[in-house]
Amino acid sequence: MIVEGTVLRGPEFEPIEGRVVVEDGEITAIEEEAVHTENIVLPAFVNAHTHLGDSIAKEAGAGLSLDDLVAPPDGLKHRLLAEATPEETIEAMHRSLRLMGSTGTAACIEFREGGVAGVEAIREAAADLPIEPTILGRESEAAMRASDGFGASGARDADFDRLRNVTREAGKLFGIHAGERDPHDINAALDLDPDFLVHMVHPEAIHYDRVADNGTPVVVCPRSNLVTGVGVPPIRELGERTTVALGTDNVMLNSPSMFREMAAAAKLADVPATEVLRMATRNGAELAGLNYGVVEPGREAKLLVLDGDTDNLTGAQDVVRAVVRRAGAADVKDVIL
Repeated sequence: MIVEGTVLRGPEFEPIEGRVVVEDGEITAIEEEAVHTENIVLPAFVNAHTHLGDSIAKEAGAGLSLDDLVAPPDGLKHRLLAEATPEETIEAMHRSLRLMGSTGTAACIEFREGGVAGVEAIREAAADLPIEPTILGRESEAAMRASDGFGASGARDADFDRLRNVTREAGKLFGIHAGERDPHDINAALDLDPDFLVHMVHPEAIHYDRVADNGTPVVVCPRSNLVTGVGVPPIRELGERTTVALGTDNVMLNSPSMFREMAAAAKLADVPATEVLRMATRNGAELAGLNYGVVEPGREAKLLVLDGDTDNLTGAQDVVRAVVRRAGAADVKDVIL
């Protein structure tokens, strides 16, 4: 397979005119050469934090506080999930996964409610789709063992010491929400030595130091934080200290669109467009242990092709900036997953 266009090559997304050579699902070469197409070729996205079960209740709970919306066990999302049939939840997640795949997302890191049954449900939802969810079970050790790891709600919600230890012994991912509504659960979350933190809207000086010292990656979800009114994550400050990835969080609150998440992050944070695109691709892939997120030889060929001649993108003077700040689903020409 040959994919031609302006290729955003390597970890710095250097725009070069040429072609990507793909053999058996792997990028084998990038050839710099004049081509006659307005296509833009970039790595497919990795959505580093999702709650896809919420797909059953899009835009529910307007005006509710964060705790009333999502806090376990009685937040609105948990009540709605309990009321939905398994078939309804699977179909709703399937549609969200299908939307994500069709708009260039190759993978997501899913915090999956519902124990072992919840893990099995999202596997069924994704079974015939090219997008691959990294599933972090919740609520029990059994869910962790049935999935790719454990996704903890937050250190103030429960004592996760034992679950952290068994997840580590199993060699699986452990992620935890921290610093979403205030800074008071961040130290306790860091004490668990997680593989990554989610949100970190309210870090203080000691937390920045600990994140930097431990090299703990952070997943930020700025649109979600705006909807719930908890603030804006300090993306630039976090990025100066550790790896930052980008996630869309609850489908109840926002569409699982990495285009929209990139645009929001770029306009809220004083960081270069290349860094935002890295947050949406390579950084999430590295977090999940995936061999893509970069267009370079030796990587799996998970690629997104945009039409640079759409009314939205034509005339762009800075291709990477245009991809990050203005591209959208209508500009997608092909998705290679």
